[in-house]
This record gives sequence, structure tokens and C-alpha cells, in this order.
Amino acid sequence: MSQADTKVRLEDLDIKPYMITKLKMAGIESVFDLAISIPHQLTDIGGGVLTGTDERIALELVTKAKKALVDSGLLFKDFCTAEEILQRRKNLLKCTTGSAKLDSFLKGGIETQAITEIAGEFGSGKSQICYTLCVTANLQPDKNGLGGNVIFIDTENTFRAERIFQIAEYRGVKDPDDVLRRIYVCKIFNTSHLEVIIQELGKSIEEYKAKLVMVDSIIALHRAEFTGRGTLAERQQRLNIMLHKLSRLAEVHNIAVVVTNQVQSQPDDFSAGRDGLRATGGNVMGHATTYMILLRKTGKARIAIMVDSPYHVYDQTRFSVTEAGVQDVEEYENGTSEW
Repeated sequence: MSQADTKVRLEDLDIKPYMITKLKMAGIESVFDLAISIPHQLTDIGGGVLTGTDERIALELVTKAKKALVDSGLLFKDFCTAEEILQRRKNLLKCTTGSAKLDSFLKGGIETQAITEIAGEFGSGKSQICYTLCVTANLQPDKNGLGGNVIFIDTENTFRAERIFQIAEYRGVKDPDDVLRRIYVCKIFNTSHLEVIIQELGKSIEEYKAKLVMVDSIIALHRAEFTGRGTLAERQQRLNIMLHKLSRLAEVHNIAVVVTNQVQSQPDDFSAGRDGLRATGGNVMGHATTYMILLRKTGKARIAIMVDSPYHVYDQTRFSVTEAGVQDVEEYENGTSEW
């Protein structure tokens, strides 16, 4: 799948000009944007991008956009063989985490066309994995990178450019400043801001030529703003919409999406593990993300546990967090780091 270089425009579709104008006013400026839109939301966006339009017509618009992408070879057709899907998956890109054992655990690294959820308590290494990926994503695919830029969505005001500079420097990158120039950071102030940014993220992915999108963290603001059982249903619905948007963006643009998540203590839930910790967000997070990794602290090392995956072994591995970011435990203990 290709990213950004769309072979068809909205004007090439059988859509009336005034309708195209309305779509563009709402931020839907490409066939990609329209194809991943939810029909009923098109009648609500911005007070009603298609106000007064029947939802059936909105569905027809989305269907036309999807068909155009399928015809261009940028999307799967409705029905295809398992062999065709396997061939497509051979074209996926995978980005190294910086740790050979963690990469092996992930069968090659963080992959495109998927949402990888990384959950853990504070200090477990979630942000450090993200920072390391900011450096490795800039590597070319033949060096286990993605060969593209990074969009970093910071909801907790914890992004530190100097830490990424340090990781790049320790890993022997010739120009750490060039790495920083390839990372586009968006600081989020509330849930509404986050939802708008994700709603319009397709345009940013194309504009910044991003191959990796990170949201650190996906649920922190929603947990803070939606308190009490009375708001739980609305919180989960809004979270679900964001995650499905990210999932469609990952597939259409062939990018990797990484979201970090917090954990909560449930000592009476035996499925939560011996320390009673499990990822927040409930079934919405569990069903919407492709891979779910739980991090635990153990002395100077960290443990990554594969909690949910369509095909990974439900296993665990150890890694360390050092000045060079994520490394194998042995590298850290021996004081060596090859890059």
C-alpha cells in the first residue's frame, strides 16, 4: 500500500461539486479521508458537514471513495483470498525497538498497518520505547527502520526532545538534530482537542510524510475528564471512535501506530496477573488494538508480556532502558551497545 501519493482526487469521484466543498470545509480533503470516514459522523461533523443529508447518501460517498482506492490497488477489495492477504502482509514494514530480543519477541519489531498498545505503570518503560522508536523509525527499511517521519501526540506533557537527542547520540547517529527535525509533536490539552487531532490526522500524515504515529497516552485525559460511572459509557464510545479511526489510518496509509496506556489495580481479578495490574480502557481497548503488550518493572530490567495478539506467542521477554534507550539486558550488563 502506498502512503499519501493518492492516484485519485475527490474531484475525480462522481460527487457533486457543492458536496465536495462541504467535505473540504470539514477537513475531508482527500479520497483517503473520505474512505475512512464513518457515514453517520459525516452528518454531525462541525455542526453537520452534510447537514440535512440522508445517512444513506453519506454511505454512498464513503463507498465511492473506498471503491476508488480498491481500484487503485491502495485498499483490499471486499473479498480476497487468504493467499492474497498473505502476499500483502509480506510487504509490511517493521521497525526495530532497539532491543534484538524485544524485536524477536515481536517477530521483527513494531509493524505497520496495526495498532500496538503498550501498557504499564509509571517507570515501566512505555515512553522510553516511544522515544527509541522516534530514532529508529528514521532508519531505512534495510536497516530495520520505516524510512519516514514521526508524529508524536503528547497528552501528558511528558515529551522530552533532549531525551531523544541523547538516545540518537548514544546510538551513534551522525546528526541527532536531523532526527529531531523529523519528529512532529502535537501537545494535547483536553479530550476534545485530542479527538479533533485524530479526526484530521490523515491530512497530517500526508503533509509530514509520517510512517509512525504515537499517542502517549491514549486514555489519560479521558480518565481525568470522565469520572464516575455515569460518564463511563460516553467515555468508552468516544475512545472507541478514536481507536477505530487510528486503525483505519494505519491500514490505508501503511503506517505503524503505537499508543501507550495506563494500568489499574484489580487485586480480586486473577486474570490481571500476580500483581493485580491490567490495562485500562476495558474491552474497547482490548478489541480495537491489534497487539497489546504489558510492561512490568523488575529491578533494573523490564519485562514485556504479550497479552493479546492475532498470531504472536503469548510469551514474555526482558529488556533494559539505558542512555541509549531500549536495549537487551545483556548489552546493558556488559556495557556494550552496537548500532
